[in-house]
Amino acid sequence: MLNFVYWPISWVLRFWHEAVGLILPKTSGISWVLAIVLLTCTVRIFLVRPMVNQMRSMRRMQEMQPRMQEIRDKYKNDQQKMAQETQKLYKEMGTNPLASCIVPLVQMPIFLGLFHVLRSFNRTAGPNQPGLSIEENRNIANYAFPPSDVQSFLDATFFGVPLSAYMSMPEEAWAAFTGVDLTRGHIIAVCLPFVLLCAVMIHLNARISINRQNERRASGKVAAPQGEQAKMMEAQMGMMNNMMLWIMPIMIVATGFMWHIGLLVYMLSNNIWTFFQTKIVYDKMDKEEAEEEAAKIEAKRASAPVVGARTVDKRTKKQRKQGK
Repeated sequence: MLNFVYWPISWVLRFWHEAVGLILPKTSGISWVLAIVLLTCTVRIFLVRPMVNQMRSMRRMQEMQPRMQEIRDKYKNDQQKMAQETQKLYKEMGTNPLASCIVPLVQMPIFLGLFHVLRSFNRTAGPNQPGLSIEENRNIANYAFPPSDVQSFLDATFFGVPLSAYMSMPEEAWAAFTGVDLTRGHIIAVCLPFVLLCAVMIHLNARISINRQNERRASGKVAAPQGEQAKMMEAQMGMMNNMMLWIMPIMIVATGFMWHIGLLVYMLSNNIWTFFQTKIVYDKMDKEEAEEEAAKIEAKRASAPVVGARTVDKRTKKQRKQGK
């Protein structure tokens, strides 16, 4: 069903594996790990502009709240007119409430596609696998990867654990890894720190955004919610913030048993990218805000009358006599 995602992902991953292979041994685990990290960077580079637009849109949405509340109060008995005026406001402010959905909607199929491609290197046993024999598995291509790359990935290890291994992996699937003496404890010892680091990074990324919202509200740049509907929306936003802060990290930990090392590398590098990109973009937005505020103050100062300056009366002599 997601073949349109599996093939491009496998080709991009293969490209980076070949590129890294010019420097490092292609059969080494680190070459595969770097290829996954570079795949992550490739995806995130294409998402930089939508991500920045999303963050700017969220800022404008916060600034719009007082005017949104005015529209709700004015047209509370006319839903159609309220919707029309709201759309006008969105257009005037150059924002789109759906902008925040673009990045997650793009990332989700990529995540699922990479999960499938990486897990499909070992098709001997496990959920939704065809149950190939060890020999068949090692000699059948995996999307863009020829049998030689399938063998390379299966034999590649990270701290002694194959990259397609995961904590709940059935023991009968271990036979696909040649020359590796595996134990469940060994797999957990490598996978669990990745899972915990992913959960921590998700929490930190949410914390950055929430702290910034609170700082802007405390500084008066975002008005406090007024009216019942605004307070209700604020409560819903608080629930969403708590979900990002706590529920999402807990879900990552709770489902960590099913994420193999290769995918955990993608998840961690993706969250690290988000952390630094968020800080850079927020710093740039704060600098722009400061420059805009300084420009407004300077314009007001320039237009104000100079203290002690003589006012020139441009009326004619006749008009002055008439008191006009």
